[in-house]
Amino acid sequence: MDHKDKLSHMTIFLHWIVALTMIALTAVGFYMTFNHSYGLYPYHKAIGVIILLFAVIRVVWRYRLGWPEPVREYPKIEHSVAHAAHWILILATVLMPISGMMGSGAGGHGISIFGLELVPSNYQDDKAIPFNETVASIGHVLHTWLGYILAATIALHLLGAFKHHWVDKDLTLKRMLGKRA
Repeated sequence: MDHKDKLSHMTIFLHWIVALTMIALTAVGFYMTFNHSYGLYPYHKAIGVIILLFAVIRVVWRYRLGWPEPVREYPKIEHSVAHAAHWILILATVLMPISGMMGSGAGGHGISIFGLELVPSNYQDDKAIPFNETVASIGHVLHTWLGYILAATIALHLLGAFKHHWVDKDLTLKRMLGKRA
């Protein structure tokens, strides 16, 4: 169970596995998009599908336990911004993989996890033929916009964590690192 002074090992594990993987996938996604370098797509998609499982477990975990109690009282605006950021992060970690799967799977590009084919590709003359162009288009647009929203919210979340640690000198960050607050 999570307490004000200490978070459970499961909470800490789910936070870090989802956080670090989503940060890496977001960075790789931007790299591939801006450099038109698509050789990493099979890995990006496979890891995205796998992390969806952890993200869903994390959502269920949060639903069952609720949000961790802050280590101390904060100004109302700071608490509201943190609450909104946490909701955006938890929703985006589920919606990013789903939207990516919509775009890729429905777009005829297929989805596989390191060789295990989940959705077949649909190529003809080296061109992907969408199974459902509307779903693929919605998935692509959502994935793109969620990428920007996720990146901005991650930056805000990191700034907040560093503010807690270096400015407020409270134990919020240490608690997420497994220390007792």
